[in-house]
Amino acid sequence: MSLFTSVRERRLWLWSLAVLVAIYLSLVLGQQLTGILFSQDIAAVIFSLCMLLVGATILVNGLRKQPSITEITVMLGIAAVYLMLFLRIGIAERSHLFEYSILALFIYEALKERVSQGRRVPIPALTALLTTVLVGVIDETVQLFLPHRVFDPVDIMFNSFAALMAIVGSMILSWVRRRVRKRK
Repeated sequence: MSLFTSVRERRLWLWSLAVLVAIYLSLVLGQQLTGILFSQDIAAVIFSLCMLLVGATILVNGLRKQPSITEITVMLGIAAVYLMLFLRIGIAERSHLFEYSILALFIYEALKERVSQGRRVPIPALTALLTTVLVGVIDETVQLFLPHRVFDPVDIMFNSFAALMAIVGSMILSWVRRRVRKRK
């Protein structure tokens, strides 16, 4: 019996692993990277490029699936919520917002793919959320032992909230897609 049920599931777990590695590498390299980026004042350029990449990914995915007006409206609403939150939080929390939202989505999509292939996964959304929260707890706990980092339970809550936002947003979008398809 194979560990993965499909090529898509394997790819989603590999992306999850890549995000996980990036999160944990930031524990060690985060301070050095921040110093380099802000001392050279290129953080804004990198951030803009990342936002363009995210936007291009959404656009390409949206065009491939030919979303309805209702789906586009929901996507824009979710994007607006993220943008408003993004504009109201500090720089450190911004990276957490992206890291933990993306990780939660990859895990959730991998678990949904597993279910679609006939495997049993108890409550994929909750399983993805708890897994992502565990990653955040481990991330913060490791910081107890690093001299240049600070353990912060508020970060655990924020990471958990980012994961919850991503999964709920994905669930809402899936629900809207199912309703739109039923009407056709």
